[in-house]
Amino acid sequence: MQTRSVLKSVRTSTLKARLVADQIRGMHVAKAIDLLEHSTKKASKLFLKALLSAIANAENNHDMDIDELSIVRVFVDQGPVMKRMMPRARGRGDRILKPSCHLTVVVGVAGQPISDKQTGD
Repeated sequence: MQTRSVLKSVRTSTLKARLVADQIRGMHVAKAIDLLEHSTKKASKLFLKALLSAIANAENNHDMDIDELSIVRVFVDQGPVMKRMMPRARGRGDRILKPSCHLTVVVGVAGQPISDKQTGD
């Protein structure tokens, strides 16, 4: 059994978020929480929020034991990009892109097969 949590339209780039996602992929949830709490990256606080939500979903909705949970899948998808203009010299303008992303954390018991029906994908 697996459960997931999704944070949508998070204001950070996908490249920065994927650095943190690669660190916690496959970890036991207790170790991942410890790593995310002590990391200095902005994306680590966002992943911590998503991970705690996924753990709460597993405990309350599926009656799973927290001590046996590990991170099965973590991925970062690109979200909407805000486009802004910055005035420049001689009447020109530069485009400023402010990216966002969607963070997905799937937790489950280690060793069980992955099923798309259980995660809702």
